Amino acid sequence: MADKSIFIDTTRCTACRGCQIACKQWNKNPATKTTQRGSHQNPADLNFATFKLVRFSESEMGGMPQWYFFPDQCRHCASPPCEVVANDKAKGAVLHDEATGAVIFNPKVKIKPADFKEIKESCPYDIPRYNAQKGVMTKCTMCFDRIKEGLLPACVKTCPTGAMTFGDRHAILDKANKALAEAKKKYKDAMLADANDVRVIFLLTDDPKKYHKTAVAENTIGITRKVALRRIFKPLKDFQWIG
Repeated sequence: MADKSIFIDTTRCTACRGCQIACKQWNKNPATKTTQRGSHQNPADLNFATFKLVRFSESEMGGMPQWYFFPDQCRHCASPPCEVVANDKAKGAVLHDEATGAVIFNPKVKIKPADFKEIKESCPYDIPRYNAQKGVMTKCTMCFDRIKEGLLPACVKTCPTGAMTFGDRHAILDKANKALAEAKKKYKDAMLADANDVRVIFLLTDDPKKYHKTAVAENTIGITRKVALRRIFKPLKDFQWIG
């Protein structure tokens, strides 16, 4: 099984939220109680039972409203900082499947609230969520169980506009770069968000901040400074003086 990736072309997204519902249904996650907040986006944010959320952002262009739709989810980093921090707190808390690249939170490993705070802070995309009742972390699994059976991730399978594509990484990167070249004919600021470092690649046509504050990583993806320091000093912490 080759290394996999998902390509999300936001120019094709209509915010139907089919992917959001499919994700919740496949994972058998409970509904989230919502309230009218003056936005079509619901719920307000990701949570322990919502692994995928279509974010709605509105701005103005030439006196007309401009909508930006962003199907937010775990990026399944090539070098996930959450893996380093979490496994230092609790062995086996995060599993990184080498064959597909899926980064999976182990539902059998309990995490303390204080430890979760540090794990969450290590993620440049603010993805990890916590089920306080069960003491476990949650997020998108890349539908790892479906992939093993030769099926598409639920969100990709459900998307009616072709905004989402799944496949071998080299093929997905090729498709993403071709889509980028086409998009640049109309949108001069079009970009692929952190394509070299993540397995869920977004095509954006404008300033990433207009989509969401963590649409792209602000800190270095993979091993952040905090994680790098942890790796450097951990051997010293484990060293025992003999005298």
